[in-house]
Amino acid sequence: QVQLEESGGGSVQAGGSLRLSCVASGYSSDTRCIAWFRQAPGNEREGVASILPRVGSTYFDDSVKGRFTISRDAAKNTVFLQMDSLKSEDTAMYYCAAALSNAYCSTLRGEFFGYWGQGTQVTVSS
Repeated sequence: QVQLEESGGGSVQAGGSLRLSCVASGYSSDTRCIAWFRQAPGNEREGVASILPRVGSTYFDDSVKGRFTISRDAAKNTVFLQMDSLKSEDTAMYYCAAALSNAYCSTLRGEFFGYWGQGTQVTVSS
């Protein structure tokens, strides 16, 4: 059974950094595209970043390009989201998700991701 667990959220001032972790179990995270999504109260869920297995290709939403980095540690079955230069508009619940097919990795659309974690809260104060 595929399970994903996020950690690393917290409160930070604008301009600060956080690193989120997503630990996968029940399968090797090096075989599936993993993405990060976020949802703020009253807003729709949006894709933030994703990473393909093995080749390591990465994709980002325009709102986080140049500020966020996604990476993976295959040995630890973990995917990281490094968030720098945080802004108040980055405040949201962040979720990691595994894709139903790697072909959809670049889409950052939630309907193509079938396995989700419980989320970790990120709060950025200005």
